[in-house]
Amino acid sequence: MLQGRSLSVTSLSGLPQWEVEELPVEDLLLFEVAWEVTNKVGGIYTVIQTKAKTTADEWGDNYFLIGPYFEHNMKTQVEQCEPINDAVRRAVDTMNKHGCQVTDHADGKHVIAQFHEWQAGTGLILSRARKLPIATIFTTHATLLGRYLCAANIDFYNHLDKFNIDKEAGERQIYHRYCMERASVHCAHVFTTVSEITAIEAEHVLKRKPDVVTPNGLNVKKFSAVHEFQNLHAMYKARIQDFVRGHFYGHLDFDLEKTLFLFIAGRYEFSNKGADIFLEALSRLNFLLRMHKSDVTVVVFFIMPAKTNNFNVETLKGQAVRKQLWDIAHSVKEKFGKKLYDALLRGEIPDMDNILDRDDITIMKRAIFSTQRQSLPPVTTHNMIDDSTDPILSTIRRIGLFNSRTDRVKVILHPEFLSSTSPLLPMDYEEFVRGCHLGVFPSYYEPWGYTPAECTVMGIPSVTSNLSGFGCFMQEHVADPTAYGIYIVDRRFRSPDDSCNQLTQFLYGFCKQSRRQRIIQRNRTERLSDLLDWRYLGRYYQHARYLTLSKAFPDKFHMEPTSPPTTEGFKYPRPSSVPPSPSGSQVSSPQGSDVEDEEEDGRYNEEEEAERDRLNIKSPFSLGRVPHGNKKLHDEYKN
Repeated sequence: MLQGRSLSVTSLSGLPQWEVEELPVEDLLLFEVAWEVTNKVGGIYTVIQTKAKTTADEWGDNYFLIGPYFEHNMKTQVEQCEPINDAVRRAVDTMNKHGCQVTDHADGKHVIAQFHEWQAGTGLILSRARKLPIATIFTTHATLLGRYLCAANIDFYNHLDKFNIDKEAGERQIYHRYCMERASVHCAHVFTTVSEITAIEAEHVLKRKPDVVTPNGLNVKKFSAVHEFQNLHAMYKARIQDFVRGHFYGHLDFDLEKTLFLFIAGRYEFSNKGADIFLEALSRLNFLLRMHKSDVTVVVFFIMPAKTNNFNVETLKGQAVRKQLWDIAHSVKEKFGKKLYDALLRGEIPDMDNILDRDDITIMKRAIFSTQRQSLPPVTTHNMIDDSTDPILSTIRRIGLFNSRTDRVKVILHPEFLSSTSPLLPMDYEEFVRGCHLGVFPSYYEPWGYTPAECTVMGIPSVTSNLSGFGCFMQEHVADPTAYGIYIVDRRFRSPDDSCNQLTQFLYGFCKQSRRQRIIQRNRTERLSDLLDWRYLGRYYQHARYLTLSKAFPDKFHMEPTSPPTTEGFKYPRPSSVPPSPSGSQVSSPQGSDVEDEEEDGRYNEEEEAERDRLNIKSPFSLGRVPHGNKKLHDEYKN
């Protein structure tokens, strides 16, 4: 079943422009209500935080965010000030005196209130029940029941029209929350969701077809120098290499310059996030690399928070050993350098047999002895509370990826979000992502998917699936996503085993790339970031606001029901130069040859290709002014 397209279009060239007149924001108030306003729980926090600037630029002091009050969040994320708007100030004063109460309408201004998820739905339901003159929008970022059913390994998407929704919600003891969610959906003037795949789900689970699909965006930071993000990749990769040196001390018999860093990150939802299929694919990848006697090593990080009671002692020891060896090497180097310097000043060539004394030799021998290790490098950095039942660790035991010397795929579970203050891996998440080579997110249930989107804007290739909103978005707008470093696993129309084989081939093909091919691919990936910028995707939210005003205040605002031109038939074009990964006719060795690199030099012109790509993204469109009063608000479309 295919979902109808949303009433918005992209900004790609070749498409008619969408030109509508601007809302009189000086006569409107916009409120967004969510549990994750300054309260990081999941992806909704990122949506609101990254969208706040572009929305505030448009609405100025008439834009307000409402969320839960937590003292620790207030201290770090909020700058307190007095409300400028009189109506809002009176409402705040009233709440301070008597608790949360419904106040009078805001001095004749029309109010738009957007509620995110069921936790905020109470305000929407009460507003409609009390017939407050408010234009309402309800946005679901994922349905409650959908997340629960997918986590239970149910064939969700092939049985969407067969579920007894009330029964399933009751059995999972979420019926009260489901009722809140469904009531919010049906009370809202406009119902939106974040992707086409979630729109299909919502129509069946919540019994209402979304009015508008509002894809999630990011604030894209563009560097003035073309290669600056490549330099950041090299810098942060070196820091990850330092961690790997310590973690694998005593077993560091692989070349770090031929080592690829892969990662998966997010909530610990083993099946929903695709960790199950990823681990199985890693087992098959390990077999392929060993069978072909590859000199490429793959180190895979699982950044998924779980219950722990402290750092793993062996992991801490590894970093201590690495630091000790570094200090010893620097000490000996300084000694060596001073003796060499003195000899050169005397006009002599130093005797290399005597430049290191016995103490130096003894210190180095002790250092080498300290790297001896009887056990294998640990597969987790922390002591897990539920070690025996943990899904990731249980699967690692089953497939036998224990970081042995013969394994070409090494696995590290880091069951804690990354932090620059960590004694193990002192890096923020963004720094870590920039230092990796590939993010892998083959999700089964992912209404949008911020993790691959964040990889894209940082120029890091990623794996996603056609059951994620991000994957569907890229399939729709990019002719050859793989050429741009977006690998899309088919988890909707293939069996689990076939999907796993496809993922394995993606990973193996990535391992076969030469260093130059990876650089070319990262350049292409970064150029897709314009598609994910709120400057472009913000128009979907604008359209939802126009629509809710026309429904709530039809005597003041009116929209023609005409749909915009379809985006079907246009794709972000395939790069015309060399493909980013070796073709099937090339040898199976993961290391590219010098001949291949020379051919690429002759066929790839980065500036020409970048210019062609830039032509496909137009400058952000501007909205004209909309008349206020008993006049019409039109959607106009020009060729």
